[in-house]
Formats: sequence, structure tokens, C-alpha cells
Amino acid sequence: EDGFVTSKKLETFYFTLSMAPGVDEDALAESLDAGMPDGITNKLSEAPDDASISGLGLLLDGFYEWASDVLDMQVMGYHGDIKVVQTTEELQAIYRRLYGKELSQKSFYLYQEDILYVAAPDFTKEVMGHEFGHIVVCNYFVVQPSAKAAEVLAGYIEFQLRKLIVVQGQTEDGAG
Repeated sequence: EDGFVTSKKLETFYFTLSMAPGVDEDALAESLDAGMPDGITNKLSEAPDDASISGLGLLLDGFYEWASDVLDMQVMGYHGDIKVVQTTEELQAIYRRLYGKELSQKSFYLYQEDILYVAAPDFTKEVMGHEFGHIVVCNYFVVQPSAKAAEVLAGYIEFQLRKLIVVQGQTEDGAG
């Protein structure tokens, strides 16, 4: 048992997002959307017209689809959980309850349970992109790749994200 307490849930096509007390959905959307490259936000216009999915839900789904496209790995019928706690201390406490040791990352993904855990301050495109890489890789292969191979592929998402940010920044500044 992870001890997570849910105060609000948001259903998207790919995820059930559970937010702990004190987590602000609008702040999560702003944090995730901050500086998001056009190549990713363009995916939002391709999303199905579903009024029941909020701005944050559309951002998550569009970003997840982008990560899948970057890796060229589409996971059919995928639906997982994302649990967002208010502080890194709360995230540490959950990790200690589950594993009995300290967490050295900003987030973690449990493949067996299909749950991604992240603290609200780290709900950024960089952290979520990396974790979406893990989600895609873990759910695409029948036999799990080595931890090193999975890290390389998740890191590739971060690399492509940074590349898009640089290209977009050069274009907006007139230098590209």
C-alpha cells in the first residue's frame, strides 16, 4: 500500500490522473505547458473532440502520443495511472513505504502496477517526457529491456524535447 490519498481525479484517454490534497490542476497544466514546443502542442489539434477531457488531460495525452511517435512505439489500448503528490517529501515517503529506501529521482514508474508517481513541483515537460519514455518502453516490449536500454530510450525523449526547444527558440529569435 502506497498511502496515497486522492482528492481529485481526472480521466483522459491514456491516463487516470490522481491528485493529492493541495495539488492544483491548473498549476500542473501551466507547469507542463511552460515552453512546450509547437511540435508537441500541435498533437493537441489531432486529439479527438472530447469535451470531457480538460486542458491538462489534452496536454498529457498529446505529450504521451508525441513520446510514442518519437520512439516509433505505439502501445495499443494503453491506460495507466499518474499519481501527483504535493511535495517531494510526500513522494519520498511513498517510495520508502513501497521499497524501504530513499528515492534518488524526481519521479518513479512502477511497471507492474502501471503507476507513475511524481511531485507537483517536478510535473514538468522534462520529467514527464522521461517518464513517458519509460511507460512506452515498458508497455511496448513483451520481454522488458535492460534497465540501461530503457534509460537510453527514455533519455532519447528528453534529447528530442531539448532539440525541439532549441530549434523553436532559434526560430522565434530570428536566428534560425
